[in-house]
Amino acid sequence: MPERPPGPSVRHRTNRDAGVGMETRLVAEGCRTVAGIDEVGRGAWAGPLTVGVTVVTGECLAGFPPGVRDSKLLSPSQRLRLFAPIAGHVLRHAIGHASAAECDAFGMAEAQRLAAARALEALDVVPDAIIVDGSRDFTGSPGAVCIVGADRLCVVVAAASILAKVTRDRLMIAAAGTHPGYGFERNKGYASLEHRLAVARLGTTPIHRLTWSVAPVGRVVEAAAVASAPFGADRL
Repeated sequence: MPERPPGPSVRHRTNRDAGVGMETRLVAEGCRTVAGIDEVGRGAWAGPLTVGVTVVTGECLAGFPPGVRDSKLLSPSQRLRLFAPIAGHVLRHAIGHASAAECDAFGMAEAQRLAAARALEALDVVPDAIIVDGSRDFTGSPGAVCIVGADRLCVVVAAASILAKVTRDRLMIAAAGTHPGYGFERNKGYASLEHRLAVARLGTTPIHRLTWSVAPVGRVVEAAAVASAPFGADRL
């Protein structure tokens, strides 16, 4: 596949639906199937890292459900409304996860590759090209095309991001019933104030990532223990 120039800038695209320019170009170059892949949950303290993938043909690019854009630009209700129309419109779609334990054991980059591999393996087609959001290919596919801001520019990636986000949100809402008190149904495992205070008060759960986070969970617990200790107890 010929080398391509960098994709267009995402500036001025934040309030518009994702486009089909790169997908159309790949089809014109001879690709029968084009996939988009994106991850969600990378920055969370708890829950899986989740990767979504959607696959389209040239025919799928016409009549895409309106409103498809980067999942981060949509409200939860908007994402939920788009889930079924997207899933019914694309040729194939799949989700892969890397657990919190795997994020701890392998690191985030390898966990991302693992979740992507699981998503791609769940497909019953091998895409001729895969549009990857970002500057680094985490699929290992010879047909990978990396585009910074692809989740805002490319409809097939935006669609994947929505499916991944809705799926992961559902998992975290379910986890709130198993692990009450952390507000997972609201924060989805991200480090909200409610979540931080709950970790300091309740400790961690099996779905928390203990070795990787913006501010490691273990440090919050340690700081809370020091703060709650009697004056001078640290000197005993």
